[in-house]
Amino acid sequence: MDTIYRLQLRGHNVHRRAFVRLLAGSAIAGPCVVLAQQPSRIYRLSSLSTAGPLNEANPNGKILLAALAQRGYALGRNLSYDARGAMGDAAKVREHMAEFKAANVDVVVAVGYPVAVAAKALQIPTVIAWGAGDPVATGLIDGLARPGGSITGVSDVATTLTTKRLSLLKELGPTIRRVAMLWNKDDLGMTLRYEASAKVAQAVGIMVQPLGVREPNDFDEAFGAMNREPPDAILMVNDALTALNRKRIFDFAMERRLPAMYEYSFLVRDGGLMSYGPDLKETVERAAAMVDRIFQGVRPAELPFEEPTHYRFALNLKTAKAIGLTIPQFVLALADEVIE
Repeated sequence: MDTIYRLQLRGHNVHRRAFVRLLAGSAIAGPCVVLAQQPSRIYRLSSLSTAGPLNEANPNGKILLAALAQRGYALGRNLSYDARGAMGDAAKVREHMAEFKAANVDVVVAVGYPVAVAAKALQIPTVIAWGAGDPVATGLIDGLARPGGSITGVSDVATTLTTKRLSLLKELGPTIRRVAMLWNKDDLGMTLRYEASAKVAQAVGIMVQPLGVREPNDFDEAFGAMNREPPDAILMVNDALTALNRKRIFDFAMERRLPAMYEYSFLVRDGGLMSYGPDLKETVERAAAMVDRIFQGVRPAELPFEEPTHYRFALNLKTAKAIGLTIPQFVLALADEVIE
């Protein structure tokens, strides 16, 4: 019996010493032990595009999530992501944004001016990735250096870009004197971008044929106007409406053998002739960096708007051949991307 008691006592002492060591270890480790036992915070990110969603199947959605992963945010661990697209439906934009507000999301990544307007109305912290036009001219923010509200992001530089786009068109067709400009005139951001583009064109001696559209049926009227008064080239201002109807524009330009300039390289990969615009990979990565800063407590009002630093010139040689256009070698040498 005495032997059994000593064994029990020895066992008790072993457990006691282990417990003391655990307490001592806890005193040294301190908050680290407590933090390790707490679930990590889940950051709630949403995105909304006036066209299709920036989900994992979308190239730019992949770029966004990869850039956030490099900063320590992983889906299913500390990041939730709800990507939606309004497919050109203004009512859907407002509906999705109201649902984001109700879900108390931390940040919304916005593509398109209508998305930014809806986010501003609900005071949701927002990062504009692209496609919202000049945020000061449209009244989205107070100023580029100090936005002063719930919105920050990457700004539009329509005047500079239009100068380059028109110069590239002129290189392909030195006799170009009249350019048809297609844009969504129900979108203030795109209307101001068209107006800036038109001023640049007029300053360099190019006549502008304004072709504003509001809905898909309006493209038939635009094409009819170009049939009656044929332009020498087309410049398409990109938003959900024009992008969703891009195939019709490609086909019209092909049938009339017209050179056409677009704003983003994905339109050239889809069949457009040429584009000059910001590198969306860089733009989305910079938007991700802003999302990270807002997650960490910085207010959008304190984050200056940024401008793209890299631009891409894309050419589709298959389309050029189809309209009987020979691309000069020096223009070909300027291209960052050539589709053959």
